[in-house]
Amino acid sequence: MLPDQLKSHRTAAALEAFDSAAIVGGHMDRDELTLLIAPERILPICRMARNDLSFIRLSAVTAVDWLPEEPRFEVVYLLHSLDRNERLRLKVRVANGQEIDSVCSVWRGANWYEREVFDMFGVKFRNHPDLRRIMMPTDWEGHPLRKDYPVHGHKYSYGNE
Repeated sequence: MLPDQLKSHRTAAALEAFDSAAIVGGHMDRDELTLLIAPERILPICRMARNDLSFIRLSAVTAVDWLPEEPRFEVVYLLHSLDRNERLRLKVRVANGQEIDSVCSVWRGANWYEREVFDMFGVKFRNHPDLRRIMMPTDWEGHPLRKDYPVHGHKYSYGNE
């Protein structure tokens, strides 16, 4: 549900009118809108933001590990409307092992961002065209940006040593 203080915000009101059940919270900080989106509704919300609200630029997709909280992970989408020079942050909370829809069908540039989130945090993106490691070797075990990853890392045998 959209907080009362955001009901007068143009973008927040348009997204709530499109799908009020998708918005589970939100706030303004430094004149930037942040909306918390239900995981199962991220793809239609992103489509609407791009096609109807002109958020044509996906600046980044990243994640945060909130261990020991549940749901553990927060996937963050940073959007930019060049027409209005407006930024929008969408956040989705997902549990460990829970998949989330890929937004590659909305922004092709999401491909590598989602691969990085998968590689570093282990969050899986449903219907991603090529979900595989992008930064770590393919046989690497674990996800280095998780809070429960060993601080010293895992011993790894490099082939060129």
